[in-house]
Amino acid sequence: MENLLQQIEGYKQEIDAIEINGAVALEEYRIRFLGTKGIVKALFGEMRNIPADQKKEFGAILNDFKLFAERKFDTWKNSLGDLVTVNEEAPAGAGIDWTLPGDPSPIGSRHPISIVRNEIVSIFRRLGFSVAEGPEIEDDWHNFTALNLPENHPARDMQDTFYMNQNPDWLLRTHTSNVQVREMEKHKLPIRIVCPGRVYRNETISARAHCFFHQVEGLYIDEHVSFADLKQTLYFFVQELFGREVKIRFRPSYFPFTEPSAEMDISCLLCNGKGCNVCKQTTWVEILGCGMVHPQVLENCGIDSNKYTGFAFGMGIERITMLKYQINDLRLFSENDVRFLQQFTATY
Repeated sequence: MENLLQQIEGYKQEIDAIEINGAVALEEYRIRFLGTKGIVKALFGEMRNIPADQKKEFGAILNDFKLFAERKFDTWKNSLGDLVTVNEEAPAGAGIDWTLPGDPSPIGSRHPISIVRNEIVSIFRRLGFSVAEGPEIEDDWHNFTALNLPENHPARDMQDTFYMNQNPDWLLRTHTSNVQVREMEKHKLPIRIVCPGRVYRNETISARAHCFFHQVEGLYIDEHVSFADLKQTLYFFVQELFGREVKIRFRPSYFPFTEPSAEMDISCLLCNGKGCNVCKQTTWVEILGCGMVHPQVLENCGIDSNKYTGFAFGMGIERITMLKYQINDLRLFSENDVRFLQQFTATY
């Protein structure tokens, strides 16, 4: 006990010699003497080692020391006034120079798919197209049957579909053509729309394929719409997106919902005509499918095919983005690697 009394006396002398001139010094004093791991707390812990007949005497001395340390703290705190605000655990703003500039917050960037999607939509908006959207969970009619793909039609095998277990008539849409059907059913002619959105197909994930991806499809229906209108629209789009120097060609193709149908190729931007794995050494890359809307599709949606004609086209945004930014692996778009995403900034 004698040793503890000498320590207490020494602490009193130390407190008397302390000069508090700011919030930081006051908080340091509080932590050292009055904190949960401070000197006063530690001395009270020594009570268990004091003989029973001396506990009352030592307790009174220790309590006086505690009150002495607290009075000193309150005196200094009151003398500092509004310059300091302290609590039990940590000072609120102690030691902070509020006149200094704040720490800069890092600025995020758009996803490359979003950048290219918005750029594609912007180009078609300048041609008078408006944006239409629809559900990602769709029924069989809007996804297949209305598009000239009746049940058991072999062309359904062109797309591996995710069906709902509870109701096989419902599925995850395999293209955004379902939006075109819904717009045609409204009978608000003429129609001039683009339909961006996410679609789903049951495919093995690889550098060139994924189970979900993004499309932009377009539809124009009016009187006297021709294949020449389709070609000129797509010529303008490609040159605005990739530049005037890009080469373009159309190849005959087959789609159940368009007749005649074609696929559109552009010169490979990755190898500049030298041949690579992306273009399969052909120097050409297919970017979209297109054609004149099949008369049966118009009739399925209640549109007079003898009076109205139209064209439609569709493209995968991932493929366009890979060409535009020379990316060779489709999986990078969905891995959320910040190092990859930080490379892109919107330029439109």
